[in-house]
Amino acid sequence: MSPANRIGKWLKAASEALTVPVLATALGLLVGTLFILLAGKNPLEAYAAFAQAVAGEPRMFGETLVSSIPLVFTGLAVMLAFRCGLFNIGVEGQYLLAQVFAAWAGFALVLPGWLHPVVAMLAGMVAGALWASIVGLLKAYRGVHEVISSIMLNYTGLYLSHYLLLYYLRDPGGAFGAATPAIRPTAALTQGLIAGSRLHTGLWVALLAAFLVWVFLWKTPAGYEVRAVGLAPGAAEYGGISVAKNIVLAMALSGALTGLAGAVQTLGLNGKFYEPGGFVGYGFDGIAVALVGRNHPVGVVLAALLFGALERGGPIMQAVAGVPRAVIWVVQGTVIFFVAVEGLWRFLQRRRAAQEVKAA
Repeated sequence: MSPANRIGKWLKAASEALTVPVLATALGLLVGTLFILLAGKNPLEAYAAFAQAVAGEPRMFGETLVSSIPLVFTGLAVMLAFRCGLFNIGVEGQYLLAQVFAAWAGFALVLPGWLHPVVAMLAGMVAGALWASIVGLLKAYRGVHEVISSIMLNYTGLYLSHYLLLYYLRDPGGAFGAATPAIRPTAALTQGLIAGSRLHTGLWVALLAAFLVWVFLWKTPAGYEVRAVGLAPGAAEYGGISVAKNIVLAMALSGALTGLAGAVQTLGLNGKFYEPGGFVGYGFDGIAVALVGRNHPVGVVLAALLFGALERGGPIMQAVAGVPRAVIWVVQGTVIFFVAVEGLWRFLQRRRAAQEVKAA
């Protein structure tokens, strides 16, 4: 195939993949407009406030990217597990434990500035990978459904992180609640990529992670095996691919990506680990990001930007235009609904075609 044909084929596939999310987003905004009208507010004023909050100034766009960074990681984590036919709903627990270990590496270790953030991020990745591997091992060798075990491990991770903080890692001189000591300056990710914003170098880590996930899934034999298991585990086993090994591998890699989310948030934004009052929500949002992104790294990055913008613009719409913040949740839910409906429609079409072939 010539380069021109290859590029044309790639552009056609990209346009087909983006059509549904773009239409779903437009319909979501339309439904949001209806709810704004029902609330007796001006949609033009509301969306003008939203646009100003998201990208009215460079620093505001920088803050939108700050909101999107963790969603890139958690979306990739959920997406990679999906590609192996798994549903990693335990991202919340993996995220919290990764924050604990990244914070510990950030304040307890003394390392050069070029090495310290790398080691701290690796600590978070290892914590997330090990915690998610429990789910993979139970699924692969005991048949325990990953949804059940990962939900249970969410709460175990929440209370374990709470325990480690209160009894081993708490800064006795902390003035505002329980928290670890602040990470060393050598471990912090550089902020201020856009002047006046908190945008940090974790943005480059997120984009690099998306690229590496794409390379792994579509350009390596191991990634091919993961996708084969996700598409047809019986056929993959018949072809000599170990289903159990790939289930564990996929869950471990998914947990490592979640660990990166927690580590980058700690090193680039929070500077320490605070007592978790509950789940932060990035894991559950990551499911929506993976779904809207059509389980592709490029789509995940774009969907994370969309959800980051909605998260950033919601409070501003409420403050400036008096629009209830619940309107943003309506928009998010509508986008997810229409993307899911498209997937359901394709499933029903395939099922009907298979029945017709069987009848013939």
